[in-house]
Amino acid sequence: MIELFTKNETMKRLFAALLVFASFVIACSTNPLTKKSQLTLFPESELQAMGTQQYQQFLSSNKVVSASNNRDAEMVRRVGQRITKAVETYYAQNGISDKLTGFNWEYNLVDDKAVNAWCMPGGKIVVYTGLLPISQNEAALAAVMGHEVSHALLQHGNQRMSSQLGVELVGAGLQVALANKPAETQNVFLAAYGAGATIGVMLPFSRKQELEADRFGLIFTAMAGYNPQEAIALWERMEAASQGQKPPEFLSTHPSEGTRIEQLRQYMPEALKYYKPVARN
Repeated sequence: MIELFTKNETMKRLFAALLVFASFVIACSTNPLTKKSQLTLFPESELQAMGTQQYQQFLSSNKVVSASNNRDAEMVRRVGQRITKAVETYYAQNGISDKLTGFNWEYNLVDDKAVNAWCMPGGKIVVYTGLLPISQNEAALAAVMGHEVSHALLQHGNQRMSSQLGVELVGAGLQVALANKPAETQNVFLAAYGAGATIGVMLPFSRKQELEADRFGLIFTAMAGYNPQEAIALWERMEAASQGQKPPEFLSTHPSEGTRIEQLRQYMPEALKYYKPVARN
């Protein structure tokens, strides 16, 4: 009987392991931009719905700078609109426009000293005023926003949430996670999409994810009519701002500035192929 029980337990554990493995295989999807497989346990439609809710909560509890009477806020909105048009054009050219279903773009400047910007699912973008003294110009701001938008399009937040919340949620989905652990799931969601100032922590992007966001961020910046080479100058200023001090929040989950600059130089020839300057409004 003892031997039989042991075999049964072994079979149960093996079956459970196979079930988890199969669930992860099922949860893998192909990203339309990279054409590579990635682990995404949550449907983007659910994350977009949650993103809309969390975005409105964030705006209601923070000081939003009005674009109607502030040049910086107007610039953020203008850059956002051009990045959006670039994304939509790129997706149309590659026959994947349907992958933008559910994106209802919004762009807001928030009065906060943090050097940060982020984009939630569905194109919900926030730029902090603390970023502007370092970005200094519209093209550099476009490089930051293009980078953050790329993280959302590449579903990096979904991947980070999938890793953070663990295998126990395989097949359960976001709604079950919210029902069982609403506060924890909400915090993981905000951290996964870079809204770190609200909870004091950000889940780290992997080197691979940063490289992907750098590459497509430069492409979207260029297609929006901004010189992508401004991204290099931006990160040189980032490096100067963080020298001898604790890195700004925006840098806390990113590779070193020197490493990033070298990566950007490698991607620049591809991005410049898309660059056609446009007149400023």
